Amino acid sequence: MQGEVMLKIPVGEGKVEVEQEEEEAAIIATANEGGGEGPSTPMATSSSSNSRALEEITNGAAAAAAGREEGQQQGSWFRKKMMMTRTTNTVTTTGDQQQQQQQLGQAAAAAAAHRYDFHVCGPRNLTPPNWKDNIRSSWKDPKYKRMVVACFVQAVYLLELDRQDKRTEDTGLAPKWWKPFRYRLAQTLIDERDGSIYGAILEWDRSAALSDLIIMRPSGAPRAVLALRGTLLNRPTIRRDLEDDLRFLAWESLKGSVRFNGALEALRSAVDRFGSANICVGGHSLGAGFALQVGKALAKQGVFVECHLFNPPSVSLAMSLKNIGEKAGYIWRRMRTALPYSTVAASAVVDGGGEERLWPAEMKKWAPHLYVNSSDYICCYYNDPAGTAAIAAESKDAAASLNDKGSVGGGGEVAAKLFVMSKGQQKFLEAHGLEQWWSDDMELQQAVHNSKLINRQLRSLYDAATPTPPKNR
Repeated sequence: MQGEVMLKIPVGEGKVEVEQEEEEAAIIATANEGGGEGPSTPMATSSSSNSRALEEITNGAAAAAAGREEGQQQGSWFRKKMMMTRTTNTVTTTGDQQQQQQQLGQAAAAAAAHRYDFHVCGPRNLTPPNWKDNIRSSWKDPKYKRMVVACFVQAVYLLELDRQDKRTEDTGLAPKWWKPFRYRLAQTLIDERDGSIYGAILEWDRSAALSDLIIMRPSGAPRAVLALRGTLLNRPTIRRDLEDDLRFLAWESLKGSVRFNGALEALRSAVDRFGSANICVGGHSLGAGFALQVGKALAKQGVFVECHLFNPPSVSLAMSLKNIGEKAGYIWRRMRTALPYSTVAASAVVDGGGEERLWPAEMKKWAPHLYVNSSDYICCYYNDPAGTAAIAAESKDAAASLNDKGSVGGGGEVAAKLFVMSKGQQKFLEAHGLEQWWSDDMELQQAVHNSKLINRQLRSLYDAATPTPPKNR
């Protein structure tokens, strides 16, 4: 196979590789030398052989060019197909990634949610105000009002925690507890001794209500709410909180506290602006004790505001001493009535010193709402009716004598609405917690019997013999 040229054209690649055999150079050289037994015209033979070789090379090059063009067209179509496939895959992958990122973001947000966030531990089925309140107000429902006031007290706890953790208004937890009900923060009550927040005034936010098509304030909704928190066992506030706890434990009164004066001043200012009928006071634990004290202070002046007390304190050393003194006095008076001069002695008891004072009829207009848990040893004594019969019998004779002289009132009984929750035996933190008062499955029963402690608590403000606790330095 002399002068043979081999062409290798890889399909689809468009590349041509021409290879000659090793004998080509030797055959052409031999033909040019003109050996004796060779053809008569060696140059013509060599030229013809070269022409065929060149023709084959040219034909091969043309075929290679055609193959290259076809290969380019096939490669172009393949690249377009690949690009379309990649684009489709990219769109699908991007959609899946966005969905995965959204799911991860939701999971991260749920994990990062604070345990005191409104959407985590707040009321589940409490409907915020809407345009329907223009026709039928939710605030007329006592359960709704109790739950909202409890949320406002929780907001005061979180105001102090936001301050300690240096959270702003945008990142704070507290605003989420009043904004859903269309209220705004008007004033914070700050203890100047340690800078802690112990109370707040929340006012009806008309602009926020109008955005929800609430034209006017719903019937029963207060214009302003004074909310007071209880004890926080955190280092920045624990000292002043425990001081007031011990003050109540020793004296059964908080009138000597700086916080009492601040709360009373804020409440008076709100009453002057909106009127007593448009004001509500709420407190929990120690804050309930302050709310009761400031409410009594205004009631003494003939100003009656609605008051909601959650887990109010009922244990104090002064109360124990009073119980002992009352029992001893009751026994002594019973013994004196058995003596020959019992008539004179009885008249002396009634006329001398005015020890038994009756409540005028207008003072009974103030009826605070007390919410207690039978498993909470701090407030459970409000549910104890023991000794009520003795107090009623003790004051019966004095009441009859005073009524004969034209005095208003009688019986010495004090009006209050006591709501008791009993779920059997509960742990203290659960029974004393504020969260239970906005729970959906809570069942309350209103106590119909008289409470000895309620009578004493509400009577003490009008008793001139009540000891005055020392003032703060």
